[in-house]
Amino acid sequence: MEIITGKIPKAQKVVLYGVEGIGKSTFASQFPAPLFIDTEDSTLHMDVKRFPKPTSWEMLMQQVDFVKQNKPCQTLVIDTIDWAEDLCKRHLMAANGWNAIDSEGYGKKFVALAEQMGGLLNKLSEVIDLGINVVVTAHAMLRKKEEPDEMGAFDRYELKLEKKTAPLVKEWADMVLFANYKTTVITDSKTNSKKATGGQRMMYTTHRPAWDAKNRIGLADELPFDYAQITQAFSEVTPPQPVPVAEPEQSQPVQSEPNFEPERNEEIPVTIPRSVADLMSNDQVSVEEIMQIIYQGGFMPADTPIENVPKDLWDYLATNWASAMNLLNTKIRNF
Repeated sequence: MEIITGKIPKAQKVVLYGVEGIGKSTFASQFPAPLFIDTEDSTLHMDVKRFPKPTSWEMLMQQVDFVKQNKPCQTLVIDTIDWAEDLCKRHLMAANGWNAIDSEGYGKKFVALAEQMGGLLNKLSEVIDLGINVVVTAHAMLRKKEEPDEMGAFDRYELKLEKKTAPLVKEWADMVLFANYKTTVITDSKTNSKKATGGQRMMYTTHRPAWDAKNRIGLADELPFDYAQITQAFSEVTPPQPVPVAEPEQSQPVQSEPNFEPERNEEIPVTIPRSVADLMSNDQVSVEEIMQIIYQGGFMPADTPIENVPKDLWDYLATNWASAMNLLNTKIRNF
């Protein structure tokens, strides 16, 4: 039986959450060679590599699969996980005909949501296994916390996720960092009046009653909110993962950064909702093919014009895209 001693470097799973506008996306952009799945257009002002904004849960999962298969980066950033959770909610509502994700039926909807989000975390763990760091950002929310053995209650910062999802994300992570503004209260010795000053951006790396945080690399409890503060400790536990760059031939011009926008063979009409159009573009599905899926799937008569396809059918196709692609590849493209 082999016994291994010493530190074993591995890619890191990082959750970064904080108050609005503190700079979570900018902080995440400083991790090694990042590639963003930007669910809320928070990186449009930044010079970073990003996928097209996912407009469906299926599209987001396809983007993670692309990273697994092609390894185009050293760090995958999902910015933010709470907006990704919203895509998951819409996916489940469309698939099950639910009007909302709520506690009806003994919370079965929240259980279904947690299962789907757990599936995403499993995929991200597979990305980690390839040596690619994963950084997940999230918004923070204040929740009133009441302790039965304590007097009164206090405000606590938590991940802005549903109650069954948040623990999964925290347990999955190697590192949970909380970012907030630190305010100092100064008392005037003459008038005994108090005033707040400062507002320095700080990150907190260990658990406190007022917030969730953790780390496994020995970070100080409180640090300035600057990636340089964790660079050394982070690099000690993370194996170097250089991205190979092919040497261009002298006869050919040097190519620019790879474009992750899938090519389109044709213009997709605006009649087709964005959620379906993006999936079609990703999988190179033509307008004629999507209509054949509708016809041969028995959803509409074969002479139905595209303008007459109802919205709920488009929503159904987006939610069941894997089945639609199976029909296309086995019954349509092969004949």
